[in-house]
Amino acid sequence: MAKLKITLTKSTIGQKPSKVATVRSLGLKKISSSVVQEDTPAIRGMVAAVAHMVKVEEI
Repeated sequence: MAKLKITLTKSTIGQKPSKVATVRSLGLKKISSSVVQEDTPAIRGMVAAVAHMVKVEEI
């Protein structure tokens, strides 16, 4: 199965609490932090919800 490298590019300060929780549930804490996740529909949905704050690369 494919993997996704997700990088936080913008701060969560001033965002709605649900967006902050989504970023945290992806495993991202600080700006420029990256995580590698499985490419599943659930992860894709979370990434779509915070697409304005993250950068996604397929591995």
